[in-house]
Amino acid sequence: MKKQHLLKIGVGMLCVTSMLFSCTKNNQSVEKKADPATQVSADVLKNISALGFSTADVRKQGDNYLVEGDILLTSANLSEASTSPNLRIAETEQYRTTNLVKNLPRTITVSVSNLPTVFATATANAIARYNALNLTITFQVVSSGGNIQIIGFNEGPSGGYITLGSSGFPTSAGNPYNQIQMNTNAAAYGTNPDLGYVTSVIQHEIGHCIGFRHTDYFNRAFSCGGTATNEGSAGIGAINIPGTPTAADAASWMLACSNGSDRTFNANDKIALNYLY
Repeated sequence: MKKQHLLKIGVGMLCVTSMLFSCTKNNQSVEKKADPATQVSADVLKNISALGFSTADVRKQGDNYLVEGDILLTSANLSEASTSPNLRIAETEQYRTTNLVKNLPRTITVSVSNLPTVFATATANAIARYNALNLTITFQVVSSGGNIQIIGFNEGPSGGYITLGSSGFPTSAGNPYNQIQMNTNAAAYGTNPDLGYVTSVIQHEIGHCIGFRHTDYFNRAFSCGGTATNEGSAGIGAINIPGTPTAADAASWMLACSNGSDRTFNANDKIALNYLY
């Protein structure tokens, strides 16, 4: 999930224009030669596109690739063909799943390593929100070695955005993505992080881990502002979920960009979760 710092934002987000202008100025005034180790090949970009993801601003992180701001694709992901449907929540807001968690019902364990206490508390709170829905998947906090392991990274703002956290999608074997990275940089959550805010980001990243895509992937400008951008649908169709709206719905927990608040499940999110699990 990314935090947006633009002046005009579709969901009433707070603006931090000084940060945007500062980052933009610094980025334009310093020329950097591309590091071959971080370059993304044309073949990889082709595979990313074939899976239905945007190829804009793809970043290589070790052996993985960060797409759409907070989704990590592994080499195994890139070798898979996408077979899951798009799940239409509204005309401009949609989920898409590449893989889903299988062997239901099942319990998914979650551990937090080497992060401040607020992240551990937020994890417990996020898990409680999922468990309260009585889905066919439940979550349980463990001290270490969870099916999903939450760890930290430190990265400052870039291009007017800052990455709050990142994760990935389930494996083809039907297991949840095994890692969530949370940004410990002070520019992400401040020196005294708000518990509800951190909870909502972890809740969002868990959504990716069990197969949910950004609700507004057809038009990222809905939550991120700026130019309308389609993250890509891979041409694999859509399934309408009964009871969901036909107009934009600004409160989804899986919107691509955060508005800085404690955003949890809305009524339509609960319909989508119950549809899948």
